[in-house]
Amino acid sequence: MRDSDCSINPLRDSCFDEMKRADGIVRPPYGTYSQWLEGTPIESLRQKQVEAEFLFQRLGITFSVYGKESENERLIPFDILPRILSAEEWKTVSAGCVQRIRAINAFLRDIYHGQEILRAGVIPSAQILENAQYLHPLQGVKVPGDVYVHIAGIDIVRVEEGEFFVLEDNLRTPSGVSYMLENRRMMMRLFPELFTCQSIAPVDHYPQMLLDNLRSVSPRGINDPTIVLLTPGAHNSAYFEHAFLAQQMGIELVEGQDLFVRDNKVYMRATQGPQRVDVIYRRVDDAFLDPLVFRQDSVLGVPGLVSVYRSGNVALANAMGTGVADDKSTYTYIPEIIRFYLGEEPLLANVPTYRLSDPSDLLYVLEHLDSLVAKEVQGSGGYGMLVGPTSSKKEIEAYRGRILENPGNFIAQPTLALSTCPTFADSGIVPRHVDLRPFVLNGKSVSLVPGGLTRVALKEGSLIVNSSQGGGTKDTWVLEG
Repeated sequence: MRDSDCSINPLRDSCFDEMKRADGIVRPPYGTYSQWLEGTPIESLRQKQVEAEFLFQRLGITFSVYGKESENERLIPFDILPRILSAEEWKTVSAGCVQRIRAINAFLRDIYHGQEILRAGVIPSAQILENAQYLHPLQGVKVPGDVYVHIAGIDIVRVEEGEFFVLEDNLRTPSGVSYMLENRRMMMRLFPELFTCQSIAPVDHYPQMLLDNLRSVSPRGINDPTIVLLTPGAHNSAYFEHAFLAQQMGIELVEGQDLFVRDNKVYMRATQGPQRVDVIYRRVDDAFLDPLVFRQDSVLGVPGLVSVYRSGNVALANAMGTGVADDKSTYTYIPEIIRFYLGEEPLLANVPTYRLSDPSDLLYVLEHLDSLVAKEVQGSGGYGMLVGPTSSKKEIEAYRGRILENPGNFIAQPTLALSTCPTFADSGIVPRHVDLRPFVLNGKSVSLVPGGLTRVALKEGSLIVNSSQGGGTKDTWVLEG
């Protein structure tokens, strides 16, 4: 196991309750809210929950589910009970996220140029250079501002004693920030009194922060660069978010067919004629960005885009090739990456992780698969994983066979006792497991709005919070002062 010096407790009967201590005493961040909750009739909460669902439906805040023809679009379940963090708790999370992105950005710059970390033997060269997410055509390409990771969604969990751990890094096309913003708007609409009796840090300035960061990496260095958001189209699962963010930032939402390359520059087709594009906030995966370099059958990208990018005439956010840094096997090296580039100890620890490319780790995991969580190194959305304690013997044996076919394609972790928050269910207020995805922005500096997307496992006993697997979301409150 890697990072074995990091203490973390596996799944147990009692989990860290973020609202109340074991003796029933309410934790300080929840003090004011707990008093309000105790004085609010359950039927009033039920009416607010129905109202929230109606409003989300009316606003069209949906997501698509791949592979479910009868249920192509649906609401992400929203829980009206917020998750609350103190200013000190947020300080810990925020500082750790900033440190992590600073190091990861330096790592990406290095592996596409000098490769000092590989020559130093900190990470095996094969781990990077033979990784499917490492884009060899981008070697030696200088990206605008030396910024590779402009937007990151860092998944963070708490465990029994309340410490924060990073579960994974999302560095390619991270999603979910629109739900963070809409959840806050919904809570302010439903419960305005709660925002007057305590100081809750705002999040509604995120679109402006994102826009400022995108402007800062314009290769032309002009005050008002042309920025577009490149979407795969209306059938993408996150299309609502693409349209939402473009509208909030006041930029054009475009598809690949709306852009073209001429004279080694990117242009947008507009009613007044071609308009040069300086920055592309892309929500299209690497493989589909340029059919002349990657997938020839792609109709989602822009032919010739890589050539323009290599010439430094357009910025892409996030940069091409960032996926090699959020591969789940590379994740295990992030503590060493922080030490190598920053000379600092990690402020947020990784979850201890077994690399199944390592024979000793593989042997241990195969013997204890029923008590671990196993994941594909390039999996996402809760797909391609096994939660040992909740899986049948048949499912475990089938997954064991998959591991043996290609051990290097998997990692494994303890089944964590994720913290719980009070959640509104049909039966009343119940504890449910949660994680947190803060959204980190990187341009001239690294920053993030106070909060993030809290995802909640709505099924009793479930540890899977992904919306595609039945999870929901909560508003995340960071108390000021």
